[in-house]
Amino acid sequence: MPTCGEVLVEILENYGIDTLFGIPGVHTVELYRGLENTRIRHVTPRHEQAAGFMADGYARATGKIAACFIISGPGMTNIATAMGQALADSIPMLVISSVNRTYELGLGEGRLHEMTGQRNLITGVARFSHTLFRPDELPKVLARAFATFTSERPGPVHIEIPIDVITAPAGHLDQRAFELPSAPGPSAQAIDASARLLKAAERPVIVIGGGAINAATELVKLAEKSGAPVVNTVNAKGVLPYSHPLAVGGSASCPAVRDELKSADLVLAIGTEVGETDYDFFFEGQLQINGKLIRIDIDAAQLTRNVRSDMAICSDARYALQALNQALSNQIWETPASRASNGAARAKQLRDQLQATRDADYENFFAAIREALPEVIIVGDSTQPTYYAWLHYETEKPRRYFHSASGFGTLGYAIPAAIGAKLAAPDCPVVGLIGDGAAQFTIGELASAVDAKAAVIFLIWNNNGYGEIKRFMADGNIPQIGVDIYTPDFVGLGKAFGCHAARANNLDQLKSELVTAAGQARPTVIEVMQDKFAAGCPAL
Repeated sequence: MPTCGEVLVEILENYGIDTLFGIPGVHTVELYRGLENTRIRHVTPRHEQAAGFMADGYARATGKIAACFIISGPGMTNIATAMGQALADSIPMLVISSVNRTYELGLGEGRLHEMTGQRNLITGVARFSHTLFRPDELPKVLARAFATFTSERPGPVHIEIPIDVITAPAGHLDQRAFELPSAPGPSAQAIDASARLLKAAERPVIVIGGGAINAATELVKLAEKSGAPVVNTVNAKGVLPYSHPLAVGGSASCPAVRDELKSADLVLAIGTEVGETDYDFFFEGQLQINGKLIRIDIDAAQLTRNVRSDMAICSDARYALQALNQALSNQIWETPASRASNGAARAKQLRDQLQATRDADYENFFAAIREALPEVIIVGDSTQPTYYAWLHYETEKPRRYFHSASGFGTLGYAIPAAIGAKLAAPDCPVVGLIGDGAAQFTIGELASAVDAKAAVIFLIWNNNGYGEIKRFMADGNIPQIGVDIYTPDFVGLGKAFGCHAARANNLDQLKSELVTAAGQARPTVIEVMQDKFAAGCPAL
């Protein structure tokens, strides 16, 4: 009779899981027994943290969910950081782990990988964590996980299975996927009230976060109906194409944008936390909104955080915007031409103000990437050009730029997350943009990329240490301790791992190496030295 572990992978396949990241261990090998009977692709990272980052990048690039198989104990402590990043940015991933046998739990007898309470550790970085004590509950618990991904604020879900439950008979289980609930829609009263506020507003602004990423069509319609400039956070880059006349780009942390939000008579915030990393990057203090505020979020609790709203709509962003557009049409209201042109003029003025703060060196750096790779997906880490991109890099499509510098703010993210993105979107060029310090967190994942035949371009920005932290310490008159670290030969390392590798010393070389890398069937490492591309740090 099939075991619980064998039935598990069959059910995962029925829910559409096609990629699994994991490192087999003595406590998880039975999860692998039935894997070859499915179409699920298995990718082996070199560290469990990277497994989580790969699943994160996989989901961000396409919206598809990946799963991770993780051993008990150290495997779970390793992946916890990646789960924290995914939780902060509402990125779905399914983490299946082993745990000690049911009759060994909590005894403290020094078993292999034993923890006092593994779930207690993980609960803080997961939407929920569940211990499966009987195979019979497996279909229901998996259904709950996928319902969380599709109908609630998404994030990591953790299911731990004791070793003796993994091997228990489970052939009697129904392996069909549950019919999953749809995401919540808005109340008619809230939509009608919001439509009236939009109609009455003379200086509206729309701000969008990652929660609006699947509502691009509806957002364009609403922006054009309301004549409102649109400001996006990092996770919403490209939801409104930057070429659209109402697109502001930039960041809500930029002084010009904060001033606009302060002077607006109505702010419509869609799928955004209005949190510090997107709205107060420069630590200027609490965001001020003096006009009316309408918030739309799938998470009811989020609607009460950070800023007080005048109208709080708990709904999936796409459903809410569909309803708002319909309400405005039903009320036989058309945007006055003067208001539409005024909105475009305000957006242009903001873009011009932001343009004036841009740094030519970094602009040229990103222009070279875009010229060489027009359809590029950039996956960023915490490094100087990523901080610049946070504020000034714009896209025409969603899911073409994301990073770990906001939210949880992890280091080492870009290498594995770019691998995940490439596996999810193999037809798009993918660049993992990472600093030399952060790269050393997960440099071993170059081997994972070679194994997986993921032709990612790893672009390593080298300033010989933790350059951004060193500058921060210098600005604060703090002794610069611990930031001048040994820097390896990344070109040599890339070649040793089986990658194509090169060093670019100017923009022409960079574009040439990027074009060459795009034609490779294997990963590429391109090292760029900061002093060759940027005379100094940009005035952010």
